[in-house]
Amino acid sequence: MSPRQRDYFRHKLLQWRDALLDEAQETLEQLRDDSHRDVGDEIDRASREASQALDLRTRDRYRKLVRKIDAALARIDNGSYGYCEETGEPIGLARLEARPIATLSVDAQARQELRERQTNRYQ
Repeated sequence: MSPRQRDYFRHKLLQWRDALLDEAQETLEQLRDDSHRDVGDEIDRASREASQALDLRTRDRYRKLVRKIDAALARIDNGSYGYCEETGEPIGLARLEARPIATLSVDAQARQELRERQTNRYQ
């Protein structure tokens, strides 16, 4: 991968990370807002609680995704970004464009998913 391509993906990952952190902060601020707590009937409260639970699950997914982004940035720094962890072969640029945190090539990912499906079938 050329230095220009690494810089491109670093910038893309940093922007994605910043957007996720901003959204997570917004979610926290909304959850801390007490102005709407005691308004409405039981149905309104139940709806609000369901929405908050969804927001918390989304925030947890963002937290995990930020960790993956940080790992991808570390791989850029150590020169291993863009190479399949299983085979050592380059991951295609189209795959990295679609999923910049990818650690497996398309073929390796397909094999892993097949193994997971087979394992889950027998459990």
